[in-house]
Formats: sequence, structure tokens, C-alpha cells
Amino acid sequence: MKAIEYYFSVLSPFTHLAGDQLEQIASRHGAAVNYKPIDIMGLFGRTGGVAPKDRHESRKAYRLQDLARIGKLAKIDINLTPAFWPADPVPASCAIVNAVREGSGDVGALARNVLRACWAQDRNIADPDVVAECLAAAGFPAELAVADDMALTQFSKNTDEAVRQNVFGSPTYVVGDQVFWGQDRLGHLDALLSGRLG
Repeated sequence: MKAIEYYFSVLSPFTHLAGDQLEQIASRHGAAVNYKPIDIMGLFGRTGGVAPKDRHESRKAYRLQDLARIGKLAKIDINLTPAFWPADPVPASCAIVNAVREGSGDVGALARNVLRACWAQDRNIADPDVVAECLAAAGFPAELAVADDMALTQFSKNTDEAVRQNVFGSPTYVVGDQVFWGQDRLGHLDALLSGRLG
């Protein structure tokens, strides 16, 4: 079975706008998805990226236009100026790490719940109660909303691994040595898994 290493940030609007396309592709090709939340700001610092707030005004303006267009075409609600952004990503990221380890619910749904809470519902994903609700809605115990040492260590390992895999943004999908950055490259991932890219 092919495995898709999925590196993503709970702060990323482009990850939110991917919706459930990854899960649909994986299901179509019988591929496993390994969910790996990462520290995107730490990743930027290690791979030459720049935080959105520090980008040139032209890049900031384009980003907002692009997000609005993608959201409209994908029919996915997005608030371009969410009330709680950037929130501390650690609580939600650690909850996803815990959910991967626990394995009783739908991790993809959990990730989408968190992203939707931030980017469409103006909720604070650093709030443990919000994270607990996202967990419960995806079939996980709310008690997984804890940033314990094991979860924090795995979160850090995911980010280290992302750097080694030549990941520099979110969302990124890796299959073998092939890296696909951005929700707009999901079609290319689909092509690889179908054999159209060799």
C-alpha cells in the first residue's frame, strides 16, 4: 500500500481550502495517509520562508485575493481576517498527534474541524475547549486535547522530518521522493498514484 506523508499546519488557510480532496484521492488509490502536523513558523525559519506578516505588501495583497478565489471556486467558506489568527498552534497540533496515536476516530475530519474552526468559524484553536469539541466531532475522546510531553516531542519530530523531506510549506504531500506543495498540486499527487507520472 502506498503511503502519503501529509505535512500540514493548523494555521494554514491553504490547508483549510484543500477540504477533503486528499482523503478522496487516498481512498480512490487505496493509499494510507500519515497525518503529520508541523510547526510552520519554525519550518519557515529553517527553510528560507517568511511569515505572512513580514511579507511585502504586494505578496500580502495577492495572498488575500488568491484565498478568496480558491474558496469561491471550491465552495469552501473562508474568513480572510479570522479573529484568532495566528493562534498558538500547539494545542490543536498536539491533539491531532494524540488522535493519530489513539486511532479511534477520523483524523482527516479532525484536521478539517480544526482548520474550519479557525478559518470559517472565528474560533480560537488555542482554546482547549474548542479543540475538545473538534476531537469529539471527529469521533475522538475530548481528553486527547492535551499537550503532553509525548505529543510535544512528536510535533517537534514531525517538523524535523519535514525539513529532511524538503518540505517548506503547508500543505505538503510526500510519496517516496516526490514532494507536492500546495492544495493546488493535489491533481499531480492523484496523477502519481494513478501511474500517469511514471
